[in-house]
Amino acid sequence: MGRFPDPADGQPSMQDATPQHCDILVVGGGPAGSTAAALLAGRGWRVLQLEKDRHPRFHIGESLLPANLPLLQELGVLDAVRGIGLVKRGADFPSGAPGGYSTFRFEDVLGDTPDHAFQVRRDQFDALLFDHARTCGVDARDGLRVEQVAFVGDDVVADCRGDDGARISVRARYLVDASGRDTFLGSRFGSKRRNRRHASAALFAHFDGVARRPGEDAGNISIYRFDFGWAWFIPLPDGLMSIGVVAGPEHFRRRRGDQADFLLDTLRSHPEAGPRLEGAALASPVHATGNYSYACRRMAGPRWLMVGDAWAFVDPIFSSGVFLAMHSARLAVDVVDGSLRAPARERALQRGFQRRVRRGVRAFSWFIYRFNTPAMRHLLAHPTDAFELRRGVISMLAGDVFDSRPVRRRLLAFKAIHGLFSLATLRQRLLQARRHRRQAPAAVERDGIGSGAA
Repeated sequence: MGRFPDPADGQPSMQDATPQHCDILVVGGGPAGSTAAALLAGRGWRVLQLEKDRHPRFHIGESLLPANLPLLQELGVLDAVRGIGLVKRGADFPSGAPGGYSTFRFEDVLGDTPDHAFQVRRDQFDALLFDHARTCGVDARDGLRVEQVAFVGDDVVADCRGDDGARISVRARYLVDASGRDTFLGSRFGSKRRNRRHASAALFAHFDGVARRPGEDAGNISIYRFDFGWAWFIPLPDGLMSIGVVAGPEHFRRRRGDQADFLLDTLRSHPEAGPRLEGAALASPVHATGNYSYACRRMAGPRWLMVGDAWAFVDPIFSSGVFLAMHSARLAVDVVDGSLRAPARERALQRGFQRRVRRGVRAFSWFIYRFNTPAMRHLLAHPTDAFELRRGVISMLAGDVFDSRPVRRRLLAFKAIHGLFSLATLRQRLLQARRHRRQAPAAVERDGIGSGAA
């Protein structure tokens, strides 16, 4: 594998810095960082959490999963999140019939996963979790960027700069990287790898006046397929709708004019999505991000680990981002706490942590990689209840991908049926694969798409 660079090879400059001491330094003020920080403080550790931006700040990824709810309950913020959220009872996908769609409702899950989730504005949700971490005893500060880090003896030493120019040095016993798509440690270690199997970029914005589903399905997320990718419609409180398009770089090369017009033209070209935008208006700037899916080669090492998007980000077709971030942070709490109390156990704890996180990501990734195949289109549009396969898929959509054997058995059966159906549509898949191979894999640099800018 080769040696990872030791951050001590380029030690931080600490001149004129105010020294700070803590047990655990958490880099990042998003859901993963605030979850880890609050729970570790609850274990009695001195935790310093640093976020480079100021809350509240715009962020994408507004759709939670039912499996988030037990985590929110453990944190003690479930009622507060309910107060800022819109109830989400399921997800719908095109059915193949004109204007039709197939709804997967969480009430049909296997096991005891909650039957609903919430759609939230991330500026409110992230600020709520960050403020809650403070009430748990975390020294949580925003507007402070960690610029460099070194491992010196038994300590983690970080050089930080505030948005006001002030500098501090931090000495900690453990580092939790929850920096999200900044991939703080992954970038410094040179271990971040773009997912070449799933190269994509995204355009997204908030809209006002978009038609919602009727009745209790008004809070459901809608997913639309295009030949070149897919789109999300996420209802938010106050009448807003988060809408985005995820596609390969070849689609974005077609853009002429500004991003807003291109996003709207793309959405209006879809026969089911387009009519929902009649009378709608943009309610935010259009944002872009590229190099959408990636993973770092390592997730943990001596006195450090990565959680959430700091380690990997998978295409968010199934709204897995916030849940995977918070769940990995919850698992990390046991690793960090156990390692500080019994350092000899660190490697074993980290190995178990990595196995469990990878298991959940693999479960979502299998479906994501096949989302636009003819077989998956058919199976999601016409789900079968035989052997409770539909309930197994709904349980996956709800986030139950880690420990439930009944769910894992149904997903294995679903994969087998997908394989058989794929054989029946082999010619169509070969033509699709040939078409994709002809498309250049390079990312689009214009306006940040393909450069990783948001």
